[in-house]
This record gives sequence, structure tokens and C-alpha cells, in this order.
Amino acid sequence: MRERILLVDDEADIVELLEYNLRQSGYTVVTARDGNTALAEIRRQRPDLILLDLNLPDVAGTEVCRRLRRDAGTSSIPIMMITARGEEIDRVVGFELGADDYIVKPFSPRELVLRIGAVLRRAATPTAATPTERILIGLLEIDVPQHRVIVEAEEIPLTALEFKLLYDLASRPGRVQTRDALLERVWGYAPGIETRTVDTHVKRLREKLGAARDYIETVRGVGYRLRAD
Repeated sequence: MRERILLVDDEADIVELLEYNLRQSGYTVVTARDGNTALAEIRRQRPDLILLDLNLPDVAGTEVCRRLRRDAGTSSIPIMMITARGEEIDRVVGFELGADDYIVKPFSPRELVLRIGAVLRRAATPTAATPTERILIGLLEIDVPQHRVIVEAEEIPLTALEFKLLYDLASRPGRVQTRDALLERVWGYAPGIETRTVDTHVKRLREKLGAARDYIETVRGVGYRLRAD
């Protein structure tokens, strides 16, 4: 079955260009020109990935992302933000809201297609776990087959990317993981991509983990590790 992509952008030329390239790459494409239409379309039929422009005429793309991440039924849908804004603060805000990737206009359609492929592969194969695998570290419980994370008997809702990041760290307890290594394994990117992506996702993950937030330790100048006990 062809993967279904919802493209949300109000610029007709951008929509036409991306729709053509995505269809040529084998994807089914549905378009929406504003945030409310996009939210209605997502309720009608859940897409495999959302390409979301930030500058929409009604509901801002950031608000669309926020609503999707707060809803358990849509929280795991991969979201790639596309925007003319290239400032670091805009990328940080996007990642903190739960975006899986962020690409700045103008961009190469070929690059976008490659990055979509990487995000979809992450979502399709979040772990290589065995059917009975469960990780217990202090207050933290990770039920890998069910993709559930529990802290102090409370289930913590994570996106597919956040779950994969936590699992990657938890499967190597006590061992320092560099930002480049995490980018390569979790995001599917070659080393050298901007490492701020990792930092913003770790920050968001810590906030969600609550009482277990300090289990993820920063190793200054290197990366992160999940403590072993």
C-alpha cells in the first residue's frame, strides 16, 4: 500500500511542485490549504505523514502541531514542518512542539523526498525489539512491544520519535551516546547534520518523563546517556 502524505500549505506553486514530486516518488498525496481543513482531513482519514507549513491563513502550523500532539489518536503521526523561517529559535520551537523534522524554504524537492523517506522508516520500524522485551530502570518502565512508557504507574504519551530516542538510550544504559550517533541511529541521518535537533528532543523527552527526567544525563561536549540504575 502506498504511503499517504497530507501536504498543508497555502502557496499554490509550492503545493503543485511538491505534489508532483511526491506522486512521482510513489506517495499518495492529499492537500489542504489551511489548518482547519487539515485537521478535518486528519479526522476523516489518518495520514502516514504530514508536511505542515507554519504560515497558514487561519490556524498557525505550530498550533496545528500542538493539537495533534495532545490528542492520543494523532500524537504519533510523523510531522515535518516546512517554512520560510530559518532562524534557530523557530526550529527549536518546532522541535519542542514535537515535529519530527524541519525543512526551510527554498529547498530541493529531492532532499525533501529523501528526508520524508527517512522519517517514514523511523516511524515504521521504531525498534528491533523481541516480542517480550521490557526494560526496567528505577522508576522507568519501557514496554517495547506495546510502545508504552510508564513512570510511577503513570503512562507517558510519547511520539514515535521520542519513544525510539528513549529506547536507544535505554538499550545502552550507562554508555555515553554522541549526538552524531543518535542522529544516525534514531533519525536515520548521516553524521554532520545539525546536532541541535538531538538537544531539543532530549529536552522535550525529559519534560515528559517527570520524576524520571534526571535519568537522562548530559555529558558535556559529547552527548547523552541513560543512567544504569
